[in-house]
Amino acid sequence: MRACLLFLLHALLIAITAPAHACGGPEACAIGDRSYHVRAPAGWDGTTPLGVMLHFHGWGRQGPVPLGSPRTGAAADAAGLLFVAPNGLGRTWDFRHPGSRDTPFAEAVLADVSARFPTDGRLVVSGYSWGALMAARFACEGEAEVSALLLIAGAFPPGIPCEGRPARVAHVHGTTDTVLDFPYGPGGETTHAVALWRDRLGCAAPARAFDWNAVSWLTHTRTEWDCTAGRVTMDVHPASHLIPRGWVARVLGEELEGAR
Repeated sequence: MRACLLFLLHALLIAITAPAHACGGPEACAIGDRSYHVRAPAGWDGTTPLGVMLHFHGWGRQGPVPLGSPRTGAAADAAGLLFVAPNGLGRTWDFRHPGSRDTPFAEAVLADVSARFPTDGRLVVSGYSWGALMAARFACEGEAEVSALLLIAGAFPPGIPCEGRPARVAHVHGTTDTVLDFPYGPGGETTHAVALWRDRLGCAAPARAFDWNAVSWLTHTRTEWDCTAGRVTMDVHPASHLIPRGWVARVLGEELEGAR
C-alpha cells in the first residue's frame, strides 16, 4: 500500500511539474537529493512503450558506469529496453537487512521513470556484485512485479525473509571470485547461489545441465530448473569477479525474444 501511494503521488507530481524525457544519458534525473540515470534504446521513436531494466551498480560505482558499459547498458539497448541505473548513497547500497532505505528509493525511481517515459509493464531487475545483493533485496521486499531478476556475482543465502517471486531468475558467478567468493553449498554443491529462488519459485530437480560460450575463452556451465512459478538458471564460469561478456545480452534474449 505504501509503495502504491508513493507511486501515484510521485507520478502525479512529475506529470504536473516536469516535461516527458526531461533527463537522460549523461544528465541525471533528480528525485529529491538523490538521482538516477536512464538510457533509451537507439532508434526509439519516443512514443512506443518500453520495458524497463532497473540495474544496481557495484560498490564504488555510480549509474553512468553500467549505463555506458557494453555488457549492461548496451545489452539493454540491443534488447529494446529502457535502461535505468540509480545512484547509491556513498556509491553503495543498503542491502544487508529487511527494510532497506534503497527499496522505496528504487520504487520512486520506477515511478519517476513511468511518469517521464511510456512503459509497457515489463520490469527486468539486475545488479552486479553488491548491486546484485541490492537487486535481490529489492525483488524480495519491493512491491513491483519483476519479470526477470539477473544476479551477477552476488547471492543471498537461503532462508532469509523474502516475499518476492520473479517469473525468471538468472544467476552467474565465477568459481575463482575472491571479492564475493563463489557460494558453494554443502559438500561443494555448485548451485547454492540460487537455493533461495528455487524455494520461492517451487523448483524440483534440475531440468538439464549444459555448457555454453558467450566468447571462445570463457565456458559457462548452466543448470536450469522449470519451476511451478517460473524458471531459474545458474551459470558457473572459471573466471573471477566480473560481468561476463555477452551474459546479460544472452539472458535478455532468452527472456524477451524466446531464444535459447
